Order: sequence, then structure tokens, then C-alpha cells
Amino acid sequence: MTKTDQSERLFLYSTAVSDVGYVRSNNQDSAFAGERLVAMCDGMGGHAGGDTASTIAIRSLAHIERDDRDQDVQSLAQMMETSVIAAHDAIVGKAKREHRLSGMGTTVTALALADGSWVLAHIGDSRAYLLREGRLVRMTQDHSYVQHLINTGRISPAEAKSHPQRNVVMRVLGDFDIDPRPDISISKARPADRWMLCSDGLCGVLEDSTIAEVLESVSDQAECAQQLVTMALKAGSTDNVTVVIADATLALDADAFDLPHQTPLVGGAASSNLEALADILDEPVAATPRLRDESNESPAKRAAVLTQGGEPDEEETRGVMVQPSAAREESGERHVLDTSEIPVVLKKDGSQTDDPYDPEVADAIHKEHLEQRKRDRSHRFRMRLVLAAIAAMVLAGLAGGTASAYGWSQKQYYLGQENGRVTIYQGVPTKAFAVSLSHPVRSTDIEVNNLPQSWRDQLDAGITVSSLADAEEHATLIRHEARSLSEERNNGGDRIKPSASPTPSDNPEDGQHSS
Repeated sequence: MTKTDQSERLFLYSTAVSDVGYVRSNNQDSAFAGERLVAMCDGMGGHAGGDTASTIAIRSLAHIERDDRDQDVQSLAQMMETSVIAAHDAIVGKAKREHRLSGMGTTVTALALADGSWVLAHIGDSRAYLLREGRLVRMTQDHSYVQHLINTGRISPAEAKSHPQRNVVMRVLGDFDIDPRPDISISKARPADRWMLCSDGLCGVLEDSTIAEVLESVSDQAECAQQLVTMALKAGSTDNVTVVIADATLALDADAFDLPHQTPLVGGAASSNLEALADILDEPVAATPRLRDESNESPAKRAAVLTQGGEPDEEETRGVMVQPSAAREESGERHVLDTSEIPVVLKKDGSQTDDPYDPEVADAIHKEHLEQRKRDRSHRFRMRLVLAAIAAMVLAGLAGGTASAYGWSQKQYYLGQENGRVTIYQGVPTKAFAVSLSHPVRSTDIEVNNLPQSWRDQLDAGITVSSLADAEEHATLIRHEARSLSEERNNGGDRIKPSASPTPSDNPEDGQHSS
């Protein structure tokens, strides 16, 4: 690298905010914001599965943050693809070992800076946007069913926002029979480039024009991220909402010893175990700042803050920091057993302890668990009595409405499978008193075994449509996509060739090179 190149070296600074939202019970998103890597993963597959899948993906990518910063762009691109595929293998392996995690998966949108170029890896329907010179460009394409309909001219982008299958993802990383290789693009980096990576909990409710306005008008990264997540929740997002902001900055003197340094930030599900990431990076990591709770900023609360010294709780303004294992051992910290709430035990010598390795504490935990099981049994018995009474009333009401419900059901259609083929059914995919409310009306030539596992799962559940004509059109689209996927597998797919020499473009739209 020449001295001129050194003086023009770009540095990446980033932050992130992730919030569970108003509807979901847990946060399945995971985010990483570092000096060389930023990543956003939106997990799926149940209460535990989504958390696990997105966390695995972040951990698989995190090592890129600490690798040689002078690495060439092509090697970095290959490393990002390999890391995503490694995450896929880890997710599949864990799902096979733990059946409760079967079907889990995650999107991955990751961005890294090296040698004056951006390298972007993407699979799923999370998004990456680039703001350059006041212009916002969407740099990823959703791997979703509605995006396919848009690409084939069947629906408009406006219609996609209300399409009933808008949440169906056709490519995703995880426990599915789908090609896990991500899209890889390379583009030339410029000073003042601002990137935003986000989950569909944000881009699914905010217009691009709104996103562009906030990214351009709010220069402070942390404030920008806070505002975007808050706006998405107020706009009615029913999902977890996560945003990562990353800015490229030109150092005046790249050889200086006092260059700014940021601690890597981890948000969402991956932040539940910061020690693991601290050990991967061999440096401290911190949890991302929490979303400000503006609803609690009442005059009474502000007065209380002033009365108690005028300073807010430090934990509300910055996340917890964790040191790598070597530093934790020196400070005497160690991993403890996961015992949920550990009771504090008063020992015979008058001392108190909550050390789970202490026999008296372990005995107290055991007794607490026995008491909890007794309470649970009593609660279940009471619930059975209540449910029995409710069931009796419901059955009485159903007796009068069965005829009308059956008549309505026979006006519905859905796609399922029969004898190994995609089949159109009339009715609804359920039973009432062991009687099926549907029957097959037309069988197609589409072999179910040739479809990805995620599509088979949807067919098992039944893909509902509004009419027989819509069902036939949907079957035609499935046939077309099945043939396209078959041809792509036969051709081996496009991959990054290490010998290729990327030619970065000054235009972020024209300068992408897909792997």
C-alpha cells in the first residue's frame, strides 16, 4: 500500500439498536456493529429456534472483525461466503441434535470494508441501503415470493406490501433444503458513505423516502438508529425491529497512534451470551444501547432524575461490556451454572451466598424447583376445570353454526399435496369432529419431492387462495420456480472465483459484482 493510499484509508464506524417490539414475546433478530464488519440476521423457526439460528450466524461471521485489515477484497468476499455457509452447516447440525429446533433458519445481511471497497453478503429478506450524496439506493434484493412476483411483472411493488404471501421467504439460511450460498456484491467505497442494514420489521413499514430523510438529516449514528426503530414501532410494526448504521470516514492521518476505536456492539438474541463473542474476537464486546422508552419520560420521572442527582442510569445509555476469557480469569470471574433465579442462602456461619456451586445453594434450588412443580400441577388442574366449562359452552354454540360454517368452507380453495403431487383442494385445510372440510378437485404434474423443504412445509399446512383461478395461477408459479431451481442446481450455481479481479465501480448500483 502506497503512502498516498495510506493517507486516504477509509475507516468504518457503526452502531445498532434492536428491540423486541410490541407483539413478539422474544427477540429473534441479532446484530453486530464493529470497525470492519456489520451484520444483521433475522431468525425464524419458533420461540427458541430463531434466537439460536441468528446467534449462530453472527458468531460465524464475527471472526472477520479481527482478521488482517489489509486483506484483498476478493479474499474477503470468499471469506464472507465461506462464513455464511459454515453458519448454515452449524444450524443444520444443531437442529439435528436438538429436534425442538427443527426448521429454524435466519436471514443474513453482512457488510465489510477492505482496501477501499465494500463487500456485501446477503440471503433472505433483510435489507441493506446505501446513502451516498443524498441519494438512497437499496443494495439487496429480497429472496421472497412477492419479490419474484414483482420481478416477473405479476404484481407492483405497491401491491406487494399487502400481498397475503409477503412473508414467504424463498431463500434463507438454515435447516431447509435450499442453496445456502449468499449473494456477494463488491462496490467501491467513498468517504461519507452511510449504510443501513435492517430487518423487515423496519423496512416493511417505513417508506424508503422516510428512511432516506432520517439517514441524511440525523448525523449522529446512535440518535439515527434510535429514531428509525422508534418510528417503525409507531408506524405499526408487528415484528422485532433491528437497525445497524455504518459510516465510512476518511482518516486525516492513517499512521497516527490515536485513531478512534470503537468496541464491537452486539444486539438482539446474540447479546444473551457476550462472553462467547468476546472470546471469538479476543477483545471486549458490549451490548447495543437499549431503545429509549419515550412513553416513560413523564414530568414525574424527569423530576425524580433531577432529585436523585440529575444523571440517568448509566445502563440506560450504554450496554454492558464483557471482557475475553483471559481478562475474566485474571479478574476472578468464571462461568456459573444456568439456574435461572439463584436463591440467596443464609449459611450457619452468618454469611450469605448465591454461589450455585455451594451445596446449600444447590439444595435450595432443588427445593424451589419441587415447590414450583407442585404449584404448576395445581395450576394445570384448575385450568382443566376452566377449559372443560368453556368447551361445553363452545360446543353448544358450534352446534348451531356448523351448517353455515361448512357452507362457507366449501367456497374456499388451497394448495396442498396428494400422492406426491401438488394438488388443488376445495374447502379449508382442517377437520371438524374428525370430518375433513376439504376435498381434492385438481391434481397437477408438480412432484412435491422436487421442491425445497420450506415449500413442502407450506404445502403441508395448505397455501390458501381466494378462488380456483388463483389456485391454478399459484400452481403455475410453483412449477416455474421449481424448474428454475432445478436448472440452477444442475448448472452448479454462480460462485465467486478467487482468480477473478473485481473492478469496483463509482456507482453503487452499476458497480456490484455478484458471486
